[in-house]
Amino acid sequence: MDKILIIDDDEELCELVSEYLTVEGFEIECVHDGQSGLDMALTGDYDMAILDVMLPKLNGFDVLRSLRETSKLPVIMLTARGDDMERIVGLEIGADDYLPKPFNPRELAARLRAILRRTVPTEEGAEGSEKLDVDGVLLSPSSRTAVLDGEELSLTSVEFGLLHELLKEAGRIVKKEDLSENVLERKLSPYDRSLDMHISNLRKKLGTRADGSDRIKTIRSVGYIYTVV
Repeated sequence: MDKILIIDDDEELCELVSEYLTVEGFEIECVHDGQSGLDMALTGDYDMAILDVMLPKLNGFDVLRSLRETSKLPVIMLTARGDDMERIVGLEIGADDYLPKPFNPRELAARLRAILRRTVPTEEGAEGSEKLDVDGVLLSPSSRTAVLDGEELSLTSVEFGLLHELLKEAGRIVKKEDLSENVLERKLSPYDRSLDMHISNLRKKLGTRADGSDRIKTIRSVGYIYTVV
């Protein structure tokens, strides 16, 4: 049973979401301030966190920043509906996904399952489990690790999934629609910038080559390509 930590000061919301997710097969714990949420998230006892932005003691952004210093714990951020800046900042800091309030609990459960599926290492010998060695990047689906020039990259579950898809098709364009469906497990929405932000974060972590070129190139209105030299 996957154990989920909800960090939100709205106790009524926590109760309602906990009841729904418990029926869906999740084990839920709730905490109502940012500092306590960070402390609990850092224990390593949870499979994922649901994190609100507006929190007492420590806001959600600060919680996520501190968490990402040492932890890859998947995080879904709860943002204000219509506030694009909250979503962008959350994704830049390292959130795996976001949901605007108010949300449908069924959608939350679907997002949780999609992210949790991405965090499970692929068994050796299974389809798609082969290691990839491209342009100095060694990616292992079985251990969910990516190493660049001997240094392990600290990637979120989404970033790892995107890198895997791009490396499999290195030198070829991968459509945005395909990346969204294969990695985010949802159809691409014209107003959803999640994919662009995750690619931007991944590009920063990969850095540039010695000649200053980007490893991931944007093909405007089409998709992305992991360039090979």
